[in-house]
Amino acid sequence: MSRRLGNQIRLGQPHSAALAAAAAATNTPAAVTPRLIPSPLPQSQPRPHKHKQFPYGGYQPPNSPSLYRNRGRGERAFTTTPRWLVSGAGAGGGDSILDTSASHLTETEQMVRDGVLAVCARFPSAWWRERDELGADPAEFHAALAAGGWLGVALPEGLASGSGLGIAEATAMMQAIAESGAGMAGAQAVHANVYATQPLARFGTAEQRASVLPRVVSGQWRVCFGVTEPDAGLDTLRLKTVARKENGDGNEYYRVTGQKIWITCAQVARKMMLLARTTPLEHVRKPSEGLSLFCVDLDRDAPGLAMRRIKKMGVRAVDANEVFFDDYRIPADTLVGPEGQGFRVVLHGMNAERCLLAGEALGLGYAALGRAAQYARERVVFGRPIGQNQGVAHPLADAWMQLEAAKLATYHAARLYDQSQKQSQSQSQQETTSTSNASVTAVGVAANTAKYLAAEAAFRACERAVLAHGGMGYAVEYDVERWLRECLVPRIAPVSREMIMNYVAEKVLRLPRSY
Repeated sequence: MSRRLGNQIRLGQPHSAALAAAAAATNTPAAVTPRLIPSPLPQSQPRPHKHKQFPYGGYQPPNSPSLYRNRGRGERAFTTTPRWLVSGAGAGGGDSILDTSASHLTETEQMVRDGVLAVCARFPSAWWRERDELGADPAEFHAALAAGGWLGVALPEGLASGSGLGIAEATAMMQAIAESGAGMAGAQAVHANVYATQPLARFGTAEQRASVLPRVVSGQWRVCFGVTEPDAGLDTLRLKTVARKENGDGNEYYRVTGQKIWITCAQVARKMMLLARTTPLEHVRKPSEGLSLFCVDLDRDAPGLAMRRIKKMGVRAVDANEVFFDDYRIPADTLVGPEGQGFRVVLHGMNAERCLLAGEALGLGYAALGRAAQYARERVVFGRPIGQNQGVAHPLADAWMQLEAAKLATYHAARLYDQSQKQSQSQSQQETTSTSNASVTAVGVAANTAKYLAAEAAFRACERAVLAHGGMGYAVEYDVERWLRECLVPRIAPVSREMIMNYVAEKVLRLPRSY
């Protein structure tokens, strides 16, 4: 979008014209219909074992049981693959996606959603199952989004080919990715490239922006976010990673020592947005001072840097890591924003991240619910579809209502974030200082609330989708088990449910702080 689609995504332009132009720019049909699509994996790439070809371009390991072969009188007989698993615009099938967008998205957000779904249609659920099984990075998917300019969706127009849109549009993009069948793996592959660049775009120097952002938007570089630590957890203000400023050879630099954990995409990232303490805690007036944000190069050949990949329950296609720094040297010009004010700077990324993660959770929930509803219509037992039974229908209906409510909170938070950014840019420095705390708190409450509600709704939808499938909900090729494993991520990260309730109790209800 930023390089090719940016001129088409404008308010007031007819939806069909903008979508057609966007589709042409990405070499993807504007009207995506379910069809047979080959896997985007290169044909020359060796397979780990011999596979049986699926008609939708996926792969079935040898001796994998076919689904529903003549189960009995009155039952629907499936052979190998139900028809809704044919790849298309939806969550593994064009008619299984729940089109819930018309009632809440702006015209621009809808265009973003449609354009991203068109790209996602080239990567069917079978491809994502294979990525999950192999623990292989979805590099082709990341490259496809970058080729369309989608990674610059939330960057200011004119900055690194940014689109001039906002976190609301980026949230629509992340929901579409997860909802397409890619799940959290697809969303997390591009997640940090959207939110981690927000502090750099706002507080970075002209040289930093010119050096980093174009390469991130083009897909040449990837970014990770280095905040969480094993000993600090959610107590970010007491993190132990330190950056000591030194002089040598006529140059200023910092030496970083410490450890980060649960750093997504560190194995493939070129840059890390690193939060470290530059002033000891005992020398500052309050814990939020003395932290600094850096945009550092992850040079695997340089001394003082090591990584270890963490084996995970879900989202296996995207790496999560422990990152170790031992006197790792970084140039002084990697500092983003004023020294000692890193926590205030990084908040611009944290609140944006919560909005994006809420969108991802929504997409995951809608994907699972769409698949479950389709299955409940198709699966016939005792002479009628199982969805005709209230014991199946009511839990799915309840899950849909919970998703719809969470969706309203999510897009409210994303638009509030965008509004606060525009206001702070238009105000004078004095006005910004006097209103920033109130604005950050309001956005923080909205973003945390959205993340909480969306994560809970997604978990409910994914769990009920598995149960609606009965025994087949445990089968890998139906995808719902993968989405259930993945839906735990937004419940846990980047902040727990309990800490969100603590935050809301303190900031909204004005109750005494409990921690």
